Amino acid sequence: MPCRHSFFTASVFRLTAATLSALLAASFPAARLAAENWPQWRGPFGTGVSHERNVPLVWSERRGIAWKRPIPPWGDSTPAIWGRSVFVTSQVMDKQLLLIHLDATDGRVVWTRQTGSDTTPRGAPERRHQIFHRLHDLATPSPVTDGRVVVVHFGNGDLATYDYDGQCIWKRNLQKEYGKYTIWYGHANSPVLFGDLVISVCMQDSLRDPRDEHAASYIVAHDLATGKTRWKTARMTAAVAEQCDAYTTPILTAVAGQPMLIVMGANQLDAYDPRTGKQLWYLPGLVGGRTVTNPTVDNNLLFATRGLRGALFAVPIGRPGKGTLRDILWSYDQGTPDSCGLVVSDSLLFAISDDGIVRCFDTRTGKRHWKKRLVGKYKASPVAVNGRILFLNSEGTCTVISASPRFDKLAENHLDAETIASPAIANGHIFIRGRKQLYCIGPTNY
Repeated sequence: MPCRHSFFTASVFRLTAATLSALLAASFPAARLAAENWPQWRGPFGTGVSHERNVPLVWSERRGIAWKRPIPPWGDSTPAIWGRSVFVTSQVMDKQLLLIHLDATDGRVVWTRQTGSDTTPRGAPERRHQIFHRLHDLATPSPVTDGRVVVVHFGNGDLATYDYDGQCIWKRNLQKEYGKYTIWYGHANSPVLFGDLVISVCMQDSLRDPRDEHAASYIVAHDLATGKTRWKTARMTAAVAEQCDAYTTPILTAVAGQPMLIVMGANQLDAYDPRTGKQLWYLPGLVGGRTVTNPTVDNNLLFATRGLRGALFAVPIGRPGKGTLRDILWSYDQGTPDSCGLVVSDSLLFAISDDGIVRCFDTRTGKRHWKKRLVGKYKASPVAVNGRILFLNSEGTCTVISASPRFDKLAENHLDAETIASPAIANGHIFIRGRKQLYCIGPTNY
């Protein structure tokens, strides 16, 4: 697993205190985890929730921007932020796969490394081969960091770890080791960290229906320090064809002291012990289609959609063994998201459809409090912070509302950028990644 250095000139949910402490101790070095960091896709706990208090409410191209930095286009990955370090990935000229380290205080590029080189397969979907949707490329999976190293995963299967000085520690390619990706619209799942493990998921067309072919879906954990495979678990469900495909990222949580890796997709929801890869429980029969919308968790409830604009549902987590559809607490089947992830704040669940219709639900009962249309089209997932919800559309407009059972629009902010990537929040600042630039929104004193 050697890694040669390539240089490119110029890339909360609430838990009980005891459970939270156990989870954090297992997942991240306790002294290094801080609320101001945004270390991975969808933030500290993978739920799109920030604990920051002093974040900007109003901004524009001419107001409230700490810095704006051009970055080599393009990618849809969310920045991973730890202290003064910001990491983003990008694919340049449909070839070079880059990891870019920026200084959070002023946006200057600290270093750029080329992890690999590959082209993005384009065209009409063709089974047995991944063909990327026009809105994303090989730089869609987001990096993840623990404050010491940063891990990147690209859609061609490259998985690599770097230290903060830009030295490559190890590199592998999951396609070469475990078979070609067969997901229809291009691999997009981001890695997550648990203790000394980096965990990746692949959910793809099994090819079992045409002539009994076989392509495995799996979860695999590698040693964070060495890249050695620590465990690998097959994840084969009853789904067929495109229903097997899922673009979601696992969520790490804990119930009664038991750490759980929650995985949603391929018409099934399940949980694994992240230490061993052993399946703890699963809920099959969630037929709906390929899954893009990332689930979320809050107070031992999990919220997800059945894929391809299928029903939104809530289910308790932590029951061992096989579940049934009777375990579902509530469901709602009108205008659900196709792409945007779900977010919870103050026992309220917020979901936005791709055409901009927001719905607010009570997390326990499923009661819909309100429905409103926002401006534009949406692919980015919403973020909850300081009693507010941020909805970023694809044309650079971010609508800020109160996390309230009554609709209350606080601001509508616009940047001159195409914005598919989801926002990140760290140290009182909002980071928004455009197709060609990265914005840091907030005071100039980072």
